[in-house]
Amino acid sequence: MGLKTFKGGVHPYDGKELSKSKPIKELLPKGDLVFPLSQHIGAPAKPIVAVGDTVLKGQKIAEAGGFVSAPVYSSVSGKVKAIEPRRVAVGDMVNSIIIESDNHFLEVEYEETPDVSSLSTEKIIEKIKEAGVVGMGGAGFPTHVKLSPKDPSKIEYIIANCAECEPYLTSDYRRMIEEPEKLVEGMKIVLSMFPNAKGVFGIEDNKHDCVEVMQKLTAGDSRLEVAELMTKYPQGGERQLIKAVTGREINSKMLPADAGCIVDNVETLVAIYNAVRFGKPLMNRIFTVTGDAVCDPRNFYISIGTDFSELLEAAGGLVSGGAKKMIAGGPMMGFALFDLHIPATKTSSALLCLTEDEASKYETTACINCGRCVEACPEQLVPSKLADFAERGQKPEFERWYGLECVECGSCSFGCPARRHLAQAIKTMKKQVLADKRKKSTLGNLIEL
Repeated sequence: MGLKTFKGGVHPYDGKELSKSKPIKELLPKGDLVFPLSQHIGAPAKPIVAVGDTVLKGQKIAEAGGFVSAPVYSSVSGKVKAIEPRRVAVGDMVNSIIIESDNHFLEVEYEETPDVSSLSTEKIIEKIKEAGVVGMGGAGFPTHVKLSPKDPSKIEYIIANCAECEPYLTSDYRRMIEEPEKLVEGMKIVLSMFPNAKGVFGIEDNKHDCVEVMQKLTAGDSRLEVAELMTKYPQGGERQLIKAVTGREINSKMLPADAGCIVDNVETLVAIYNAVRFGKPLMNRIFTVTGDAVCDPRNFYISIGTDFSELLEAAGGLVSGGAKKMIAGGPMMGFALFDLHIPATKTSSALLCLTEDEASKYETTACINCGRCVEACPEQLVPSKLADFAERGQKPEFERWYGLECVECGSCSFGCPARRHLAQAIKTMKKQVLADKRKKSTLGNLIEL
């Protein structure tokens, strides 16, 4: 049987050899840690500590600000130094709790559950919610909301996103190699809430060792299987993963649950296991520091709130020539950085430092209507046309040509021989259109009142 995949996509240089062979190294933070109150989709968390308070590692410092929200926990013991806006990776200033670590890492006691099979679905959801677990692949959607569909009986697939298709990133790979049991146990906990579902681990075929490890761990369990995926970007995109594994399709107006699916990242499933089995909140994750400008690229087990500059220092710093480009995340969907004094959050996956800024080398030229952007687009859109509409401010035309279906993967820009900034233009216009819709909706509600 052939490898599972989707239509479209691209094959960028993956750069994974820089860090994939080195074991995960635990990194204890130094100095101040910054905890943004918006590390997730939804309402910001609300501080429940004040300046001057002493806190322990694992102590809740901010509670969820609504149903679609998540609490925040301290990853160190120390004193609350300030509550003020701090810059995050996307460039925004976000209200944050700053804690000065005492370097003792005194920790609260957790409520363990040796027999997780004794827990009801409601109790499992409550534990996940209380632990502040969110989607750790980048989206940051509160996991307790995702695991609470209207009709649980209609969920047929729980898909573990083990593809890790973004170039250079190897944190999920190292987790699967070093601690695959935690991933499997996390999947089993989720499956216990959905009696009609099958658990599928979707892994790209450039990770044969991970495929073998997971096949051995799932052998003999009729509810678990490993789906070997074609190595192609963006194979790990939610829509593309669902299409590859199940053959089903969703659009921007649908949720995965509408297609009978729930998709969770590797780190998210491990966080679920830690929350339900050991009662531990989300305060650590695996983080990749890599790129040809890094002296010792590798993966670290980090404390959330740690400064990016500390993470780079732990990887040996920069090579003698320095870095021309620094990115939070991977090269396809990450955010370019102008300052490394930003905190690692629940959704931070990597710091990529490159000796060359490839994108700035090329001058943009006129579109030659070659169609490569169409071939690359996993949503079968016409990116060149959408970018034209975006540059002209033609919002109605942008919508009519399905611009809101763009998944912002960047495949079109990667494949464009004219070096047009297609993805950037489309992404900007998409934000503007969605903002207009929110304003219109708010105005309509006010008129009704």
